Amino acid sequence: MSNVHGRTKTVINNGSGGLWFAGFIGTLVYFLQYHSGSFALVMLAIIKALFWPAFLAYYLLKYMGI
Repeated sequence: MSNVHGRTKTVINNGSGGLWFAGFIGTLVYFLQYHSGSFALVMLAIIKALFWPAFLAYYLLKYMGI
């Protein structure tokens, strides 16, 4: 909560951040199993784990013809 000019402002979040974090950790573990030979491969695994939702959405929309 934050105080704005003497009034209390309530911020409500939907709580999906934990789900995204769990997905990130799961994909990070998955990619680290295959990319753990060197520092560069570990960095590649981290990048893949960060951006997999974008690729998923892109190929899903492409498959659906949208």
